[in-house]
Amino acid sequence: MAGSIRASEPGPRRSTASTRLPWRARHVRRASRFTPGLPSPRRGPTPVRRWFSLAVDSSRTLRVGALYPDLLNIYADRGNLMVLARRCRWRGLGCQITDVGLGEPLDPERFDLLYLGGGQDADQRRCGEELAGEKGAALREASGAGKVILAVCGGYQLLGSSYVLDGESVPGARVLDLHTVREYGPRLIGNVAIEVDLPDAGGPRVLAGFENHGGRTVLGADQEPLGRVLRGHGNDGRSGFEGARTANTIGTYLHGPLLPGNIWFADWLISTALGGLTLAPLDDALEEEAHRAAQVAAGLTPGR
Repeated sequence: MAGSIRASEPGPRRSTASTRLPWRARHVRRASRFTPGLPSPRRGPTPVRRWFSLAVDSSRTLRVGALYPDLLNIYADRGNLMVLARRCRWRGLGCQITDVGLGEPLDPERFDLLYLGGGQDADQRRCGEELAGEKGAALREASGAGKVILAVCGGYQLLGSSYVLDGESVPGARVLDLHTVREYGPRLIGNVAIEVDLPDAGGPRVLAGFENHGGRTVLGADQEPLGRVLRGHGNDGRSGFEGARTANTIGTYLHGPLLPGNIWFADWLISTALGGLTLAPLDDALEEEAHRAAQVAAGLTPGR
C-alpha cells in the first residue's frame, strides 16, 4: 500500500495558566483550528473539550480507504479525510486512513469507509481502466455489503458505467446506475445547495458547497439522486437533481471541501460507517457558522 495515516494518538492538553498569552501564542491558538497537532481554540461549556488529551478507544477505529489520493485530489478534497480523522480523534475514537493506489488490491473487508476525490481527465482515464476490472468489483462488493462509499466529482463519475470524453468512453466501476458525458457548452460552476433526506439523519437536511464540472451526469431510471437542487446546477443543469445514492454509497459534485462546511454530514458518515454508533456531541459553533455561510453563498436563507 502507498501509505497510511493514523489519527489515534492522544491530543495535546490545554494549558492551565491563567495569565494572558503573548500575542504570538494567542494567534497560534487561533490558527490551531486548522493545524493538526495543535489544540483547538474552542471555549465555553462543551460536552467534549477538544484541547483535552483524549483516551482513544482502540476497539472503535474508523478504517478509511482513500482510493488514488495522488491522482484524485485536484480540489483539495483530501480535506474531507482530515475532517473525518479529527472528529474521530476529538471523540476518543481511532481513525486509520490507508491510501490505495493504482495497481494495489482493494479488500473491502479492511475498510469501513471508502473515499474517492476528483481528478484531471487523464488521471480519470487511468483510474477508470482499473476500476473496470477487479477493483471495481471490490467496490461493488463493498457497496452491496452496506459499506460507506463517498465519491466527489471525478470520483462520482467513476462510480458510474462510463464517462464519455472527446468521443472516447472511459469505463467506470458500475457501482451506481449512471453515466456522464463531457459537453462542450459552459462548465457548471458556482455555489450550490441541495436538500437531502438520509436514513437516521433526523429528516431533510441541506448540503452546501461549490460545483465545477464540465460533465453532465444522467441517472438511470431506478437510480436515486442524492438530493434535490435548491440553488445551483446539480448533475446536468436540467434535471433538478444532484448526486446519486444507493444505500450507503454516495456520489456528489459538491466541493468546498464538502465536509468542513457540512459537519453534520461528516458525523453521519462516521456513525453509519461504524454501524450506527451514537457519537458524543461536540461544540460545533464554528462549523455551524461555516454551514450557514455556505448556504448564504448559494443564495439560501441561513437556517433553512
